[in-house]
Amino acid sequence: MRINRHKRIQKTLAFYANNFGFRKPFQVLIDGTFCFVALKDQLDIQDQLKIYLGNEIKLLTTPCIVLETEKLGKSVFGAMLIVKKFPIHKCSHKDKPVTGSKCLQSMIGTSNPNRYIIATQDRDLQDRLRSIPGVPLLYFHNKAPTLEAPSDESHKAASQATNSLWGVSKFEQETLAKLKEVELGVKSDSELTPKKRKKRGGANPLSCKKSKKKKSDPVQPESKSDGGVKKKRSRKRKKIPQHVKDELMRLKSA
Repeated sequence: MRINRHKRIQKTLAFYANNFGFRKPFQVLIDGTFCFVALKDQLDIQDQLKIYLGNEIKLLTTPCIVLETEKLGKSVFGAMLIVKKFPIHKCSHKDKPVTGSKCLQSMIGTSNPNRYIIATQDRDLQDRLRSIPGVPLLYFHNKAPTLEAPSDESHKAASQATNSLWGVSKFEQETLAKLKEVELGVKSDSELTPKKRKKRGGANPLSCKKSKKKKSDPVQPESKSDGGVKKKRSRKRKKIPQHVKDELMRLKSA
């Protein structure tokens, strides 16, 4: 199980590295909800994430997240102490602090240019970040850190970028069409007659056994009248003379 889990993590990180330019050390932005769940399950965030993602990571938070945990009071006092252990990454809300979720959204923007991994348990924030391509999500699931698979938006953006790099542009398509017309004398691809594929032949008649014909009952010849209507031939019975009959009866009785 551990080997499969490690392969899945490396595959996800390689996807973001190849398509969105993520590089080591990975920057992980942590909010108060992530720290609150870690405290509740008695998990050491730094040790867990180093084992999970590797040693080359930077665990960061923002001033807005620290202020938010301070304002929530005694209910998240332990989470506030954990948040304050991480280096603070400056955000753009120095004069007007905002909530932790809004701060992380502003750090991501529309394309995550600084390539952050967001560690949060906030479901609403996770749903909003999934709609932005190139944003890895990290959260605790069954007391273990889990790096979510790339979202549909991330896959779509990656495929579009690949097509723009290796696909055929409109100008190249027009150039190819002109070359076909000059070299082959073909104006469009529809005029090119494709080669007919040979149809698959049947079984070899020499290798097949001949089917045995059923013997039909002999047909009795039928006579036709002048009118062309078939009539059955009737047998003529010979009459036995009376004296012969009398003699046979006498012999039976004797």
